Amino acid sequence: MELLTYLHDSELVARFQRLCGLFLVESAHLKPERPRGQLVRDRLDHQDSNSNYKYKENGCASRDCGRPRYEVRNWPLHFLFLLSASLGHEIFYITCLPNIHWSVDPFLCRRLLNMWALVMYVGQVMKDLLKLPRPFSPPVVKLETRVDAEYGLPSTHAMAATAISFTLLLSATSRIQFQFEVGLIIAVTLATLVSLSRLYTGMHSVLDVICGLLISAVLLGGTYPYWETMDHFQLNSPISPIAVLVLFYFLCYIYPELDHYSTTRADTTTILGTCAGASVGYWVNQQLGQTFEPEGMLPVPLPTMTASALALGTGRFLVGAAILLATRQIAKTVSLHVLYSWYKVPKSDNNARRRKEIEVPSKFATYTSVGLVNSILANRIFLLLGLL
Repeated sequence: MELLTYLHDSELVARFQRLCGLFLVESAHLKPERPRGQLVRDRLDHQDSNSNYKYKENGCASRDCGRPRYEVRNWPLHFLFLLSASLGHEIFYITCLPNIHWSVDPFLCRRLLNMWALVMYVGQVMKDLLKLPRPFSPPVVKLETRVDAEYGLPSTHAMAATAISFTLLLSATSRIQFQFEVGLIIAVTLATLVSLSRLYTGMHSVLDVICGLLISAVLLGGTYPYWETMDHFQLNSPISPIAVLVLFYFLCYIYPELDHYSTTRADTTTILGTCAGASVGYWVNQQLGQTFEPEGMLPVPLPTMTASALALGTGRFLVGAAILLATRQIAKTVSLHVLYSWYKVPKSDNNARRRKEIEVPSKFATYTSVGLVNSILANRIFLLLGLL
């Protein structure tokens, strides 16, 4: 318990930040951090309170005072960690993974989506069941605000970066010719940078990050022997589309509820909806006999980076992004209109979007549509436009 308390201590995160050149500029309204060990006692006494959500540790409500100021003394490290942190956000994966489908290999995209859905659901549910707070400010500098109402352990950024990096490494060996050692170095570097960035941004304790890495390792090791079996079921079983849609929607709907609103349920539904739609799309492509996977003897050589290839890749990205954004907007508008009418909610009531019976089906329908369009329509539109 002493070791766990030490690893969860906010001062440990603050020391790492100061080591990297990030210093908190104390303000008069900020109260000092509570003694180490108080976190564990509070965890037992207040099962449903997230101090980061209410900002009690700063001595004020989040609406009543400004955020702590900070001083950066190492700008190269500062930008490196901010960039690394962005590599763990859902928006990065929703942008990056379709490009792997469009320009590299749909097989790899499918594998990555499956693992992304698994680790994110496990990580997000563990956060809201364990309810361990994020580091306190002060002494920590907090550089992000959106997820501050979420709980901390485990770090889903560390989980996703580790799972995506090593799933890609292990899956690509049979599909693309590359030097495994180089791929291993890249995977380790990416997972390490994203994990350290969660300490630098003040979003997670050392314990959160370590647990995230270990959970990802367990999930990777436990599922790896069954990846090919899952591929076969996902692409060939007649019940695959229905099973995936029903299971993923059910998992979103039974997501643990909190005593305050948090973005975790919405983010999790976004991820599972995207993966469900893509899974159905890959099944449809398999039945149609047009999977858009590399032809010829596997593994294939890495694509040559020519001016023509770069132009085509840029064209696919721009057109694909426009298609997915349009799909998202249309599906979101239609789903919210239907749900607001069904539950007789005034259209002016924006807070109604946070209600489970509206948020879950709306998010799920929207991003299932995005996944379907990405996996079924995007490449066929590229063919028509001469981009593929």
